[in-house]
Amino acid sequence: MTGGILAALGMLLASFATSLTHLYLSIGVISGSGWALTFTPTLACLSRYFSRRRSLAMGLALTGVGLSSFAFAPLFQWLLNHYAWRGALMLVSALSFHLVACGSLLRPLSLAEDSAVGGPGAQLISLLHNGPFLRYTIALTLINTGYFIPYVHLVAHLQDLGWDPLPAAFILSVAAIADLVGRVASGWLGDAIPGPVARLLILWTTLTGVLLILFPVAQASTALVVLAVAYGFTSGALTPVAFSVVPELVGTGRMYCGLGLVQMVESIGGLLGAPLSGYLRDVTGNYTVSFVVAGAFLLAGSGVLITLPYFFSCCPAPTSRSQDLVIEAPHTKVPLSKEEELGKD
Repeated sequence: MTGGILAALGMLLASFATSLTHLYLSIGVISGSGWALTFTPTLACLSRYFSRRRSLAMGLALTGVGLSSFAFAPLFQWLLNHYAWRGALMLVSALSFHLVACGSLLRPLSLAEDSAVGGPGAQLISLLHNGPFLRYTIALTLINTGYFIPYVHLVAHLQDLGWDPLPAAFILSVAAIADLVGRVASGWLGDAIPGPVARLLILWTTLTGVLLILFPVAQASTALVVLAVAYGFTSGALTPVAFSVVPELVGTGRMYCGLGLVQMVESIGGLLGAPLSGYLRDVTGNYTVSFVVAGAFLLAGSGVLITLPYFFSCCPAPTSRSQDLVIEAPHTKVPLSKEEELGKD
């Protein structure tokens, strides 16, 4: 709810901006902080609601990203045409304020595991000494470095090949639809296929990396459309299972701290990836090396995922701490299935 207030406030202040510095501070700092306070706690809270169907729940929840990518882009353009950029930002601020209502619907759960993991300080120290968790954080940082390159530079790459701007931009809308389908399908597979979820994650990250490397090779329109659809599906598919791996590594009790730490570190990759891609384009004159390097980052992240515990095991992973968890709602206590934590190396 605090994140919703900050996100709305930043957009509202941006509508009165008189310089780029004002926009950096309002949208970049204030709204950016609000989005961080909204996204991470929401996913962490959701992961605590579900045990057996966690990946599917994540996939369904994250379809909002694909829907917004497809629907809100033309909506924002319509707002700009009718209300200019200041009016459009005010209306976006009003939309963002609805996050407060969404936050009020997230009911906090008290689980039996919470008392065993200690407070946030104790959880942070334990996570920083958790080998599998640290390796997983490195893997996601590498993946994030190449993950966003098509969303930033694919349209420019197509224009370099002679495409008109409108058809080139439409490719991203098609990829967004495939992204939505991939999130739901992957979430379902994550719960249906036995074994560590990291196995499914490495499938999607490897395929996404290969597709990125193939983008400079494709020249025909049909091949580029097929690659864009395939990339949208695989890049969307890796998202829900990426978040579902975290509770397998750290346990549900440390999910808030674990997911927050993962997203803080992996954001470094997302921050550096697009500028690096642009720099390589300026040096080489085209996007060939940019897409190849982006794909290499995803493949490198896949290689790190192989080192996670029990990745090659055919048997269920043993638990270092297994206990019955209980949801403590205001008037009821509902027993959940046993949670498993892989623990430290």
